[in-house]
Amino acid sequence: MASNQNDPSMGTSRPVYTVEEVAKHNQPGDAWIIIDDGVYDVTKFAKLHPGGAGPIHRFAGQDVTEQFYMLHSDGVLAKYHDKLCVGKVKGKSPRVPRSKSAIPKGVNPDLFFGDQIPYGDPNWYQGWMSPYYKKSHRELRAYIRKFVEKEVIPYAGSWDEAYKIPKDVYAKAAQAQWLAAMVPPPWPAECTYDPPCGIKREEFDAFHSLIIQEELCRAGSAGVLWGFIGGLAIGLPPIIHEGSDYLKKKVVADCLNGTKFICLAVTEPWGGSDVAHLKTTAKLTEDGKYYIVNGEKKWITNGIFADYFTTAVRTGDDGPFGVSLLLIERNMPGVETKHMKCQGVWASGTTYVTFTDVKVPVENLIGDENLGFKAIMHNFNPERIGSIIGAVSFARLCIEESFKYAVRRKTFGKRLIDHAVIRAKIAEMIRMVESTHAQLELIIYQAHTMDPMQSMRVLGGPIALCKVQASKTLEFCAREAVQIFGGNGYTRSGLGAKIERIYRDVRAYAIPAGSEEIMQDLGIKMAVRRSKL
Repeated sequence: MASNQNDPSMGTSRPVYTVEEVAKHNQPGDAWIIIDDGVYDVTKFAKLHPGGAGPIHRFAGQDVTEQFYMLHSDGVLAKYHDKLCVGKVKGKSPRVPRSKSAIPKGVNPDLFFGDQIPYGDPNWYQGWMSPYYKKSHRELRAYIRKFVEKEVIPYAGSWDEAYKIPKDVYAKAAQAQWLAAMVPPPWPAECTYDPPCGIKREEFDAFHSLIIQEELCRAGSAGVLWGFIGGLAIGLPPIIHEGSDYLKKKVVADCLNGTKFICLAVTEPWGGSDVAHLKTTAKLTEDGKYYIVNGEKKWITNGIFADYFTTAVRTGDDGPFGVSLLLIERNMPGVETKHMKCQGVWASGTTYVTFTDVKVPVENLIGDENLGFKAIMHNFNPERIGSIIGAVSFARLCIEESFKYAVRRKTFGKRLIDHAVIRAKIAEMIRMVESTHAQLELIIYQAHTMDPMQSMRVLGGPIALCKVQASKTLEFCAREAVQIFGGNGYTRSGLGAKIERIYRDVRAYAIPAGSEEIMQDLGIKMAVRRSKL
């Protein structure tokens, strides 16, 4: 029988049991287990257990805390706690969250945030001083992390497997005021959302945007990250900065509030980075009222569910000065989209788009005819910075997940972290991530403070080279993390699910927004151009 003592935190309906009392519930039809200081009735759960009922029945009546954390993340316990927990173990203290126990005594706790896994968050989350962040940044990271942990992380795996994010989630993101913030300021009057946490529009900076993207990456899915912002962040800016008032009123507000979707359609089957020589044509009708568009676009992020396509077309001669941008709408006859099944980024909606005699009103021209190449080039630096953020953040997540796993997992009678070879792997991951992240912050600061034209001339090369550094860092960290996780890192569910997804997504950072090879060449070409040797 249960002790008379009750656990106040659980309410009077959940009593306190001794270890001996729990041990009596050790049969298939009556199976209890102890995890931390909680008692869980897993009798009915046994048939739902992904590993089968065998492990449940084998450990029934026992304290399985050590075994549980070797195989499961904290999120699993949180998911089932309210349904399965029937009480508390007498005399056993609750596990102290690492976020509290890891903070040094005598240090201001306000400087620390998160679980305090070493190198699992940027160093300014873990007590380091930084010139880039202030109070509003600290408040924003807590706000976004809460949203991501509640609305994104529990569902990222299922969204990835379903190849889409439910439409209502975009509305939640807009209501939480961060979706619109993914489009670089200044925002037009059509944007009715102010930044989150009471941040004034004029105070919202590139580091606020960095924090939102870093926190989204904690879900461990580039498909989900790109599904949210892959089209919006690069498809909408040309309209905001180059579009007419008519186009802004037509598109901007709906895209920022998550009810309509936009993408950038530039890449073609026969050329990705060679934008100046794209082949999709747009020819004026004799009355000058319409463009007739014919051509194909490939690997278009968010294209499968986009309502609008910011489309690069050829309106003039071959070369950069014959390229224009048109807003093409899904409901226009002749627009066809086909979902592309790629190696990674499953939830992002990668698409093959075909335009067949699409009749587009001239009012849908974005900017001036034959000058669209300039707007596309202006998009490249922000797009590549976004790619760097994603790559570094996912690489850092590999460190966090690997560190937690190595501390819990035991092989050959000791923890993985006690094997020198594992420590060496994690050390190399940390070395690469920390240096790349420092370079990223420096570039973001320059991009935020420089004049836009100066930024175009000066930062294009460094951003290109940093993108290469970031994608190579991600590739290294993803590989090492899978090796640390072993079979669990090869499985699309369970403890290594995030690592498995990240490993699949690596090439999405090494190729799109400029392949590693082209970025390296561009970085050196721009350096030569700037030199006077």
